[in-house]
Amino acid sequence: MIDPYLLRRLLYFMLFLGLSALILFTRMLPLHGGSGGFPPPDLILCFALAWTVRRPDYMPVLGVAGILLVADMLTLAPPGVAPFLAILGIEALRARRGLLADQGFAVEWLSVAAILTLMMIGERLLLGVFFVPQVGFGMSVLSLLVTILFYPVAVLISTLGFRIEWLKPGAIDPEAHAA
Repeated sequence: MIDPYLLRRLLYFMLFLGLSALILFTRMLPLHGGSGGFPPPDLILCFALAWTVRRPDYMPVLGVAGILLVADMLTLAPPGVAPFLAILGIEALRARRGLLADQGFAVEWLSVAAILTLMMIGERLLLGVFFVPQVGFGMSVLSLLVTILFYPVAVLISTLGFRIEWLKPGAIDPEAHAA
């Protein structure tokens, strides 16, 4: 028989996988009216960061990297850059998780915004070093701002819709020992 805690971790990762597939599916639909429009937020990254801050045990970093690699392939982005930077960002948040648990949401939002900003700068520098064509700097900043503004929406959906709540450092998960 499978451990209930392990089963719940697997089910939440499968939920994240399904949510990511839905986001990618809607991103692939021809709904935009040409080039130069408003950039969409990176919702996969928003949900990954929100879940990592609240329950890092639900987010295996290699699974997130694999999903982002598939997203890069499907959206024709330079493959591997986003997963590499996402791993760095997720692990930075995972390391600061204990400090964020005691602070309010504003500190968490600022921390995520700082990490997203560093990821955008790192991506632009990395692509610039290898002379990979990029979108304009203004469009990158606008995409960053939209992603930062949608982070609270991802947190709200995660906490109210999917019941992903804070697990304070050192606390025992009550559902992990229910069996």
